[in-house]
Amino acid sequence: QVQLAESVVGSVQAGGSLSLSCVVSSFTSGRRCVGWFLQAPVKERVGVAAISPRFSGTWDTYYTDSAKARFTISQGNAGNTVYLQMNSLKVEDTAEYYCAAMVEDLDRCGLFRQNHYHYWGPGTQVTVAS
Repeated sequence: QVQLAESVVGSVQAGGSLSLSCVVSSFTSGRRCVGWFLQAPVKERVGVAAISPRFSGTWDTYYTDSAKARFTISQGNAGNTVYLQMNSLKVEDTAEYYCAAMVEDLDRCGLFRQNHYHYWGPGTQVTVAS
């Protein structure tokens, strides 16, 4: 069983930056892919970025085209937190942001197919003011 909880610190105006955190709690220490998704008002949920471990101890990161220029995903040193740094924010980045974990078939990590993810956090609202 894996549990995820998203949080965001602060509020932001257009052009500013925010960092989202996803704390991943698990009874096992298995490898997993963690992805960030967003759902803007009256739109479908879409992928943003994902991260998965290599056996070498480094990480693979994946981004959708819309995210790669401004967003950065990273793994915290403790290993149980995944961050999404968002820069040059736009009003249209306003959305509910979710993190999700994939615990098998990690080669699918960068595909951002939501049915590949086994566990989801409840989401956190990000509002970018104009």
